[in-house]
Amino acid sequence: MMTAEPLSRIRIHIEGVVQGVGFRPFVYREAQNCGLTGWVLNNSQGVQIEVEGTKTQRQNFITRLQTSLPPLAKITHFSAEPVPLQNDKTFIIRQSELVTDHNIQVAPDSAVCLDCLKELFDLCDRRNSYPFINCTNCGPRYSIVTAIPYDRANTTMAPFTMCPECQAEYDDPRSRRFHAQPNACDKCGPQLTLHDSSGQKERLDPLWTAIEALQRGEIIAIKGLAGYHLAVDATNDLAVAKLRRRKARDEKPFALMSIDLDRIRSYATLNAAEQELLESPQRPIVLLEKLSETPISKYVAPRNRYFGVMLPSTPLHYLLLLHFTALVMTSGNLSDEPIAFTDADANSRLSGIADLRLSYNRDIHIRCDDSIARIMAGKPMLLRRSRGYVPTSLALPQPQPRVLALGAELKNTFCLTRRDRAFLSQHIGDLKNAATYHSFTSGIEHLQQLLQWQPELIAHDLHPDYLSTSYAKEHVDLPRIAVQHHHAHLASCMAENNVDEPCIGVIYDGIGYGSDGHIWGGEFLIGDYENFRRAGHFSYLAMLGGDRATKEPYRMALSLLHYAYGDQLPELEMLDEIPAQELKLLRQMIVKKINSPLTSSCGRLFDAVAALTGVRSRVHYEGQAALELEMAITQRSNTPYPYHLEKPGEEWLFDPATTVRAIVADIQSQVTTDEISARFHHTLAVMTVDTCTRLRNETGINTVALSGGVFQNRVLTETTIELLTNAGFTPLTHNLVPPNDGGLALGQAVIGGRLGWKN
Repeated sequence: MMTAEPLSRIRIHIEGVVQGVGFRPFVYREAQNCGLTGWVLNNSQGVQIEVEGTKTQRQNFITRLQTSLPPLAKITHFSAEPVPLQNDKTFIIRQSELVTDHNIQVAPDSAVCLDCLKELFDLCDRRNSYPFINCTNCGPRYSIVTAIPYDRANTTMAPFTMCPECQAEYDDPRSRRFHAQPNACDKCGPQLTLHDSSGQKERLDPLWTAIEALQRGEIIAIKGLAGYHLAVDATNDLAVAKLRRRKARDEKPFALMSIDLDRIRSYATLNAAEQELLESPQRPIVLLEKLSETPISKYVAPRNRYFGVMLPSTPLHYLLLLHFTALVMTSGNLSDEPIAFTDADANSRLSGIADLRLSYNRDIHIRCDDSIARIMAGKPMLLRRSRGYVPTSLALPQPQPRVLALGAELKNTFCLTRRDRAFLSQHIGDLKNAATYHSFTSGIEHLQQLLQWQPELIAHDLHPDYLSTSYAKEHVDLPRIAVQHHHAHLASCMAENNVDEPCIGVIYDGIGYGSDGHIWGGEFLIGDYENFRRAGHFSYLAMLGGDRATKEPYRMALSLLHYAYGDQLPELEMLDEIPAQELKLLRQMIVKKINSPLTSSCGRLFDAVAALTGVRSRVHYEGQAALELEMAITQRSNTPYPYHLEKPGEEWLFDPATTVRAIVADIQSQVTTDEISARFHHTLAVMTVDTCTRLRNETGINTVALSGGVFQNRVLTETTIELLTNAGFTPLTHNLVPPNDGGLALGQAVIGGRLGWKN
């Protein structure tokens, strides 16, 4: 005779993104499916569960918890322990409770889900055409939360009282809107409004009036999930040109938004990995290769083989896009300013750009730009980590002190660490003006408040003149750790890949303050989280005019030619285009070392070659010359130029003179820019692997971390990865953290944590 399996009870503690994402009703349903009794509640640590049943029932329940999560949920900690039987008769959802030392993780904003979309376009549904449909599986989260726990009273939905129908959904554990904090409908929720350029409210239907204005070629400022966009019809040349003029954005590509994949396929190629990235809940801008013939305006992405494309993230976007192949959806700001996110700010700053402003009366609490990604070597790589990804935490190799890391000057982000998790902020921008600096400081305050967290130490860049360094120095009550820029890049790549052993770091970027006081950027490091040494680098070149050389690549080209040829410069069309008096002055600056700081930057070498080949002598945005040099390639090369590696002291040195003389010979022989660029890229990849091989022979280290903004270059990165793999190396690359300075704060945070723990 079989004996009935005895009952027992366990307490389960779960941390992660488990609040505001439908986790409790999910637990409720699974407990009922497994025949368990007990309860579930939210607290300041995460989710607490007690279940009572047989061992088999409990094991089935635990398996379902870990393998069938709601779409937006993410578990970072799971533990279970036995507790005494309580003989509960049912399973219930208890009220939230507060405890000290919370460990809540707020969910990021998420694109509208398929269930809500079905309702949006269902003529029989009570929410048909309502622009603010959401449920526990989608909608605003981070951009509207004002405090924890994540309850409606702690969001910008607090002023909206739910109607009886919405309240019934909110209270029903079987509804996908159970405790969906932004839950609303047309009777009780946010409403669209339309304003003219003076801020006056229009009386006409906001949605249809905006659509008709876009069809006429007007510019509309549209309030999105976490900030304003500026939109125009992407097929209208005059409208796109007008937007460029008013926004003061000469040539930098605009992002596009289309309603579905079929419309995207009318102007760009699309593979399975790109489709998956486009359709993800994060809805990033994805770089897609243009078709040879497209309906999109030539002014959207000039001199670029790629469009930056995204699918809609909100119901409002879907309603607008029904009527267009694509809309330009660019950040609602003037160049170099933060994105506008409050209505008052948008009315003030965008009135001179937009003809109309389409808004709504739910506040955005924190701004968040669109994220940007591309597929690299078959995997997604974030180039800007922001909306949809923030504030999702990243796992650290081990627990560490509470560190506030302040990032760099360009593409700034900051990072907070708590135990074994890192919270990398949304994209802040370039810390070069008061408005962006205010966004930086207010962002730190907001995330600290949300996490109820205070730092034990601050990590910052080694550069003494960055605004982030000034911020660190203002906090005299905390210990500070200055982290070398390229060491932080190395640590960022290692941390993202959960590697905790010495690596070879190949760090290629534009500008970073070096330990010797020069400007680094073409670096081979040997290091871990605590220490590094410079094991190799590119030869130093003079940056003629300092920062001006980053805006005028012909200055770097002249510096490179002088390095390779001395006084006997070759005959080149590029040199003929420099006025004689200016050329004489620039050459004197090199010889007399006037306003010509030295740099080993790989990015500046790209600038020089771009200018030499006639691709770009002056730039309108950061990285333009290097980008267009990559865009010139139509077929990759397997034939490197000659190059020279030597070790005159303790460090390997890549001397570009041999390579540049070969490039100049090709230019003089009228070899196509396509072929020259392809061979130059291949040369750098081959030289990189050659240097890593020599370092492996010296150190025995086989793992290579590739980081720095230059590794946004698809041709260079994919070629380098392939050659490293073929040579038996283990290459580490970025995926969820940008390789550019947008990922720098993560590396600073881990280095600061290790050194702080050690001290």
